[in-house]
Amino acid sequence: MILASATLWTLPLSALAVLVYALPALVPRRLGDAHARRLLWLAWGLHALSLLLLLMGPVRFGFAPALSVTAWLVVTAYLVETQFFPKFKARWVVGSLGAVTVALAWVFPGTLLTSQASAWLPLHFALGLSAYGMFAAAVVHAWMMTRTEHDIRQAHEGTSGLPLLTLERLTFRFVTVGFVLLSATLVAGTLFGESLYGQNHTEWRWDHKRVFALLSWLTFATLLVGRSQWGWRGRRAVRVLYIGAGLLLLSYAGSRFVLEVLIGRVA
Repeated sequence: MILASATLWTLPLSALAVLVYALPALVPRRLGDAHARRLLWLAWGLHALSLLLLLMGPVRFGFAPALSVTAWLVVTAYLVETQFFPKFKARWVVGSLGAVTVALAWVFPGTLLTSQASAWLPLHFALGLSAYGMFAAAVVHAWMMTRTEHDIRQAHEGTSGLPLLTLERLTFRFVTVGFVLLSATLVAGTLFGESLYGQNHTEWRWDHKRVFALLSWLTFATLLVGRSQWGWRGRRAVRVLYIGAGLLLLSYAGSRFVLEVLIGRVA
């Protein structure tokens, strides 16, 4: 049973994190900006503790913890941004994302990592998950940008609290940082795959994870070149971003979801 594999003593902390995340997401209009930020900071801290507890002891990892770390990074980015842009209102988006992923990580804690893996493997994971987080933050900003553009066309006040051009600039900053991190992850996996994953791991295998990761890298590279050379922006840029993010999601989280949940075996 999946729940039996999760450490029961992480349940209270995870449940509390879900609850605190849910408050700004479910009742955003009843909370003032200051109270909502305090709740998100509290949820952010509880989320971090739940991740640390989940990874203590025999190290387990999988699609749900990966998504949970990704969401934690998105919340981190949002909380930092609100220090510079106090009017930025995306707390119900990041709150919902945090609540769902914390719950998923408790239900599906992942599988034990092989003992043959290198001590450098956590660094490799950190690069990859950081790329996930930056692109996820870019997707959130792109979605807010689309909503703001729609509000402007309908002559309504924007709900994001930020000007359209500011949202666009922030979106591509996250894309650029994510692209650098994804490039470093792919290079490390290609050059040091055997050292990272063990002697049975060849330097490059055309499995689903690598194919989707490479396709996502090419998509993001096309997006950055298109913006730089041909001035891509607006809906065209957002569509390409969504395609790249979808491919990246399938590369690790998607493949692990199939193995852990649909097939029910360890890769």
